[in-house]
Amino acid sequence: MGGADARIVRNTALVILALVALRLVAAAFTPITFDEAYYWMWSKNLAGGYYDHPPMVAYVIRAGTMIAGDTELGVRLVSILLALPMSYAIYRSAAILFGGARVAATSAILLNVTMMASVGTLIVTPDAPLLVASSFVLFFLAKVLETGRGAWWLAVGVAVGAALLSKYTAMFFGPAILIWLAAVPKLRRWFLSPWPYLGGLVALALFSPVILWNADHQWVSFVKQLGRARIEDFRPVFIAELIPTQIAFATPLVFILGAMGLHALTWRRAGALASRVLIETMFWTIVAYFVWHSLHARVEANWFAPVYPPFVIAAAAAANLVQWKPRARRMVDFCLRWAAPTGIVMFAALIVQANTGWLSGYRRDATVRSVGVGWRELAAGIEAARARNGATCVLAPDYGTTGWLAFYLPRGTCVVQQNQRIRWVNMPEPDPKLLASKLIYVDELQPDRHPAVHDLFAKVTQVAQLQRKRGPLVVETYGIDLLEGAKGDVLDHSPPPELVP
Repeated sequence: MGGADARIVRNTALVILALVALRLVAAAFTPITFDEAYYWMWSKNLAGGYYDHPPMVAYVIRAGTMIAGDTELGVRLVSILLALPMSYAIYRSAAILFGGARVAATSAILLNVTMMASVGTLIVTPDAPLLVASSFVLFFLAKVLETGRGAWWLAVGVAVGAALLSKYTAMFFGPAILIWLAAVPKLRRWFLSPWPYLGGLVALALFSPVILWNADHQWVSFVKQLGRARIEDFRPVFIAELIPTQIAFATPLVFILGAMGLHALTWRRAGALASRVLIETMFWTIVAYFVWHSLHARVEANWFAPVYPPFVIAAAAAANLVQWKPRARRMVDFCLRWAAPTGIVMFAALIVQANTGWLSGYRRDATVRSVGVGWRELAAGIEAARARNGATCVLAPDYGTTGWLAFYLPRGTCVVQQNQRIRWVNMPEPDPKLLASKLIYVDELQPDRHPAVHDLFAKVTQVAQLQRKRGPLVVETYGIDLLEGAKGDVLDHSPPPELVP
């Protein structure tokens, strides 16, 4: 490695370390989202699968809380630190596929300044470990291409298996890899080799706990996720959301570079055939599915996580390898110069806004419902009402409220979601003695509140109204009801809608 390349590597590492440190600071003082609280409860009861997703997110959270405790930082710690191996995988992938430390460094930095990576590793969802695993899938495929050694297919299998343990979206890696091998003449020999098939067996073996868990639970997780978009629900309005949300998640300048890079790779203006086709297939196979999905149902922006590794490498190729005409060159240079500062400013602004509401003048925004600002204070009021009335357990109507209550109430407090018990199938059922006494029910205040609860108890008395606030903004007002005289089973064990004929 020459002196210039060594300097690029050092500077890249310093930039990424600084970005990771920034996320750790943000993680420590930003309240967790309701999804994170839910997955944190999963982490207390590890299993081979869960109603919503495979188990990797629970293992990531469990590892972090073993180090930093049941705190916001503990929940997020390992997810954020996984950006370091993710960055290495992207750097090496770009270096192998397109050559040169500059393309590799640009790829690693551009990925880290996207909101998908900066917020996506800070807010721990299944997409966080999926993004990391996707980076290694690309890296190990690049090693197959570079070395021609079959043993690298076993590493590909490990990475695909880890991706499948993160989220079912990873199943699209299989078709993408097959298309890549078929489209590049020199790679077709792998169809006659045992190595890719052995790699597939490795991935299947790693994924087998999820299969076994589903087999024991009427395939409910598979049915839930694979049945999201049905052809009879044709609603193309959702497709209009795709590009705006991805511009925001990629950040505008990285998005422009990535789009220009994909165009350049398609028209053979950069890189060898096998490298170009690998980037294109790893990107377009998954994008094609989500475009189809958006014709029937909403596609959340974070679902595109596995396409970001090839996308940023395409962006780096656009910035460093393609010979553009002067006007396009000026655009590329501008985007490359300002992509990192723009991404950092967007990340900082989002964290400030989520925690304070300053940037919107304390008005509502997209973060206010999902980030648990004000829940620590709200939980203190709920605990006071529980203790004052001698209640033994706290009930909630949804998984988000249940997760927040469990996280912010004193440890060991009995907290139970009254319905949708399939979400908690891996947890031990609460002690019947706790449910036989007085209970507290926490729900948002609304005109026609939980009639089913009134049918279950002889006496329902509202004992408090408590607000969750972000600064002067009232996010929600909760009614705190005392439940007495249960008439039967407190918990609703009805089967999930996915299993109802």
